Amino acid sequence: MTVPVTIGSGGTELSGDLVVPADAIGAVVFAHGSGSSRFSGRNRAVARSLQDRQLATLLFDLLDVNEELHEQRGGRFRFDIDSLTPRLIGALEHVVGHAATSGLPIGVFGASTGAAVALCAAARRPELVRAVVSRGGRPDLAGDELPGVRAPTLLIVGERDPQVLTLNQQAATRLNAEHELRVVPGASHLFEEEGALEEVAEHAGEWFERHLIEPSASPPRRR
Repeated sequence: MTVPVTIGSGGTELSGDLVVPADAIGAVVFAHGSGSSRFSGRNRAVARSLQDRQLATLLFDLLDVNEELHEQRGGRFRFDIDSLTPRLIGALEHVVGHAATSGLPIGVFGASTGAAVALCAAARRPELVRAVVSRGGRPDLAGDELPGVRAPTLLIVGERDPQVLTLNQQAATRLNAEHELRVVPGASHLFEEEGALEEVAEHAGEWFERHLIEPSASPPRRR
């Protein structure tokens, strides 16, 4: 069942959809990328796959209604990582404080520019974020926050997305946490090819299960 939620952050109210499966064993908050929203078909497909693994999911809008209208006229809110990061942190705190998800370990799934927001939130609030997954992300936009990330991080990039692949490879060298870069064969930036998004969901689900449900006792390591 989907529960509509409202997340207050810095005087802004953001709409979200929280789904909590029976006997949930973890929760994943989604940070969408530029030109998207909580209604992203790709993120919702991944969310359904995670729900099948007994993981609660929260998809929410990083921009409010007025900002969305401004964005449609050529605004640049979606690339303002510093402004968006507190909003994601607010969503994480909402999950922590929600009766249905309180006490669950939390991961973040970031897509496109949302991946940078996810990594910045993980660096600033390590006690809230147990794991991060990036889909076709721009982790490079997290800049100097990258070395401060402590959550195990999975970077997923399409084979036919060479520019973003290079940016992910460069960003990975700055991560001190356990991390891994996985390339989906034959996939482009949006993973629209047959079976590509399903592979993303499988990688993400495995990563979250490993690090949310069965966290390693060993210290973070490089990969």
